[in-house]
Amino acid sequence: MRILIVEDEKRLAGTLQDLLRRQGYTADVCYDGVSGLDNARSGIYDLVLLDAMLPELDGFSLLQQLRAGGETVPVLMLTARSDLSDRVRGLDCGADYYLTKPFETEELLACIRSLLRRGGETADSGATVFGDLHLQQSTFLLSCGDRSVRLSRREYDLMELLMKNGSQIVSKEQLILKVWGYDSAAEDNNVEVYISFLRRKLAHLRSRVQIRTLRMVGYCLEEAVS
Repeated sequence: MRILIVEDEKRLAGTLQDLLRRQGYTADVCYDGVSGLDNARSGIYDLVLLDAMLPELDGFSLLQQLRAGGETVPVLMLTARSDLSDRVRGLDCGADYYLTKPFETEELLACIRSLLRRGGETADSGATVFGDLHLQQSTFLLSCGDRSVRLSRREYDLMELLMKNGSQIVSKEQLILKVWGYDSAAEDNNVEVYISFLRRKLAHLRSRVQIRTLRMVGYCLEEAVS
């Protein structure tokens, strides 16, 4: 799961980034509203942590423009502005939740888990399911029946994206943006290598699910009929 932190206080931004990475998330940081909006529109993030007071473009305006463009990524506002009018404004602009600074780490992580579950994970176990496959976020285990394998970080991110899209095609460009990041130097062959790793693991699991390649387009999952 990839999370974007839009926060101009660099020490806090770094602390949040370290915290999220320790929890197994991929976390990127922007320090101003303009770059934050540009990155939030990229479609590669599962959640945005957004400060209200930002240089160049404040968080409320950023959120309004993001929603006006049709982006549905969950947004958790983190701000020192605790007045009721500010909280109402944030929610009216399209925030999914509003957390006032200072906040407890446990509360922040609980909010993040809740918003990510709304984005597609099952509520009971933080797992993603497709066909006979079960992908567990907390352990990186991919399971089929009584057989399981542990995935690397990149394998997990790729498999999760494919499972959430199911039979819908995911392009190589989308995979690179989502898994390697906006500024990555990764190329098509990096995707191909990791797809081959995942195919071997699916074969080991004896899963009916296969990764289908659509030449010059991308990948999708399909389940063989038994």
